Amino acid sequence: MKRPALEMRRNIGIISHIDAGKTTTTERMLFCSGAVHRIGEVDEGSATMDWMSQERERGITITSAAITTTWADHEITIIDTPGHVDFTIEVERSLRVLDGAIAIFSAVEGVEPQSEAVWRQADKFGVPRLAFINKLDRLGADFERTVEMMVEKLGARPVLMHWPDGEGEDYTGQVEVLSGDFLAWEGGEPHRSGLSGALKERAQELREALIEAVADHDESVMEAYLEGSAVDAEALKAGLRRAVLAGEIVPVFCGSSLKNKGVQPLLDAVVDYLPSPVDAPPAIGFAPGEGDSITRLPLEDAPFSALVFKVQIDGGRRLTYLRVYSGAAKVGESLWNPAREDGERFARLFRMYSHKRERIDAVGPGDIVAAAGLKEAVTGDTLCDRKEPIAFESIRAPQPVISVAIEPRDATGTKKLGETLAKLQAEDPTFQVRVDSESGQTVMSGMGELHLEVLTRRIDEDFGVDVRVGAPRVVYRETLAKEAEAEFIFDRELAGEPQFARVRVGVAPRPGGGVSCESEVDDPRIPGNLIASALESLRASTSSGAMAGYEMTDVGITLLAADYVADRATEAAFSIASANAFTEACRSAGGQLLEPVMSVEVVTPGEFLGAIIGDINARDGKVSGVEERGGAAAVSVVRASVPLAKVFGYATSLRSATQGRATYTMRFSHYAPCEMAGV
Repeated sequence: MKRPALEMRRNIGIISHIDAGKTTTTERMLFCSGAVHRIGEVDEGSATMDWMSQERERGITITSAAITTTWADHEITIIDTPGHVDFTIEVERSLRVLDGAIAIFSAVEGVEPQSEAVWRQADKFGVPRLAFINKLDRLGADFERTVEMMVEKLGARPVLMHWPDGEGEDYTGQVEVLSGDFLAWEGGEPHRSGLSGALKERAQELREALIEAVADHDESVMEAYLEGSAVDAEALKAGLRRAVLAGEIVPVFCGSSLKNKGVQPLLDAVVDYLPSPVDAPPAIGFAPGEGDSITRLPLEDAPFSALVFKVQIDGGRRLTYLRVYSGAAKVGESLWNPAREDGERFARLFRMYSHKRERIDAVGPGDIVAAAGLKEAVTGDTLCDRKEPIAFESIRAPQPVISVAIEPRDATGTKKLGETLAKLQAEDPTFQVRVDSESGQTVMSGMGELHLEVLTRRIDEDFGVDVRVGAPRVVYRETLAKEAEAEFIFDRELAGEPQFARVRVGVAPRPGGGVSCESEVDDPRIPGNLIASALESLRASTSSGAMAGYEMTDVGITLLAADYVADRATEAAFSIASANAFTEACRSAGGQLLEPVMSVEVVTPGEFLGAIIGDINARDGKVSGVEERGGAAAVSVVRASVPLAKVFGYATSLRSATQGRATYTMRFSHYAPCEMAGV
């Protein structure tokens, strides 16, 4: 089948908080576009995009899945992403390679914590968005409040493309602002009719607001608006598209995905307003080893370039997902991986339909595909033409905050467990494994209790390794108490060769700033490779703090001075001297232990509010605010910050205290100082 031109293709993601309706919306989009012939249901465990057994059992999305469909002669590749904070890396790496996104919000809960998080991720990558306010048929739905929350919490500029007629049981359909029609659904199909009375007046008001919003960002619409000329629908649509692509405006649509209402207009909006690969900014990388900026345009005759954004172990086989930015490549063609400084080759190429595959022979610009046969490539690696190499910025994974010890139940499983953990690490950059130097135990770390629970079950069910798992433990960090400097001289023979280096290193606390490492050495006699070796050693030294051996964060490191002796200075000497100077400086500065603090939001009936606040206080938490949400389903929303060590097992405690009527969400907020005792 001949594929449409690049201008007729869309690569989009579905993003939101857990349970806002991402997968349900995706299923309806697939059904309406003819990609599937039976609607999958999340609650029944039959959703097309939730193909893992645990996803179907738990009713949540754990891993992002890609699928391609067609609508209005356009090809749309959709990636459905998880909404749970423990799997945030799936959202991060998906948004890194997508051109546009649909943000789903529940009309009942509004903008929830993870909705904020994924919105910020989309901001970081400059991804144009549409918004879809879902669940208008649910008790407690409040369309206007959700739009207000978009402004207050996200700093977005929403423009209303639809306006609901009624909410909850009274929801009957919606006004389409651009056309001035009323949309209602019968048997899943939209029916248009004219407007009258209050709805017609509201439609006219919203159209004026739409024109004003677009005029602020589009000269042609502005000219017509100032001259008092009528702005026809096509001109307004074109101006709106330009504003959306520039990230200035977020068109807002609405409906009820479960009842299959509002989905077709949302598909139309994907085609009308979200970018094609041609509309997206050119891919920018750098020359490996040189740092010079390089731009790649989405052209088939350009040098090949692609970014690996995901690795998946499927049935024991390694599948590597990539987004192609320029050029074309065929099965069997040799490619270059600058990060590994090695060649790779596609053994097979697939277009993915969730967990099903379609074999293809070649890939080109704009393609999101999976490849078999790549042995070394991991998340964030670039694949390119060996003769014209390029490296794109890698994908940075958040650091894990919780760990458990794990061991096989019998000695025969030791080797298999090691192999399994290595495969899971290749899949998930937020999953880390180490061997504790004191106990000799294997410790695996992740983003939360659910993350580690899912991985533990996969070790057993998918890889057949029976394991024992210890109680969860917090992943602490270290930082410095004050500034300090230290000098170290390395002067000895190694392997019969004289080695010399004298370096001076300064360290300082850098609250909230992560780790920075730079050089102030300005001596033209010192070769760049020696300075680079010193800086690399300093960065590596932060993996184990001098206080308690935890990884360091929020530390500024400066190479202040270095001596150079031409016939004795070596990379090894500079590396060793820098590491020792850093250790001495840290000891002089003194250490401070940091613990992860979680941002917690509890939604509860008002009768349990006092008990919940009291429990948070007992856990050394700090309540930052309480919001009352009115309407038929009045609830209180409690926002607080609580040390992670104090919220293990919180779900069980909350269920017990509220008769199972309260819900909560929790995500990592920041590291904060804590006492050493009990760690």
